[in-house]
Amino acid sequence: MSFGFAPSAAAPSSRSLAGTASVSPHGRLLEPSEWASANVPLLTNPREMVSGLYARHRPGTATAVVAVLGPEERLVASASFTQRSRSADGWEYRNALLSQLRRVIPHDLRRRTPVRTAVLLYCREGEGHWTEEDGAWMWGLRDACTLHGLRCGAYITLTDEGWQVLGEGRGGRRPSTGRGPVDLGDPESLGAPLTPRTGGGAVDLLRRTVAR
Repeated sequence: MSFGFAPSAAAPSSRSLAGTASVSPHGRLLEPSEWASANVPLLTNPREMVSGLYARHRPGTATAVVAVLGPEERLVASASFTQRSRSADGWEYRNALLSQLRRVIPHDLRRRTPVRTAVLLYCREGEGHWTEEDGAWMWGLRDACTLHGLRCGAYITLTDEGWQVLGEGRGGRRPSTGRGPVDLGDPESLGAPLTPRTGGGAVDLLRRTVAR
């Protein structure tokens, strides 16, 4: 099972971060080198994060889960939605993500420095390596975070092969699109599912804002 970015034969050698027009059906997108230069913060325990989001939203194919993390990677809010068009421009993905963020949490535009981070889990078909569709989601996540006053966090794919944090080289076989997280007693278990580490008020917030 391989992790990381794979070259895209259809992608030009370079693209503008501003999202200039290209032959790609996804239009605005970020290539692996551009994503790597964005200084996206690493997740402390990606397995717990992925398992927790999967257990909370049970995403199917073409489902995106956007989650907002506070200090110490505490989950503040999350929402899931289905993306019908797989050839959408990164601008459309940005608008879809921004709409979900505005629905579940106030913006932080008044802060000089972002204190909360948004991560994106996208469930799709195919292999786990980078595709132009992933590049469009990356563009959309980065732009949505800027417009909502958040720090752009990890982009995670969930496929039949398992999950993978693109650009970090970390991933696992479960959960996947066909199998949920492993049980604690399962020999495959390498970590417990995410337990929300929030105070009482945050728990109430999650109950009101988490969308399925």
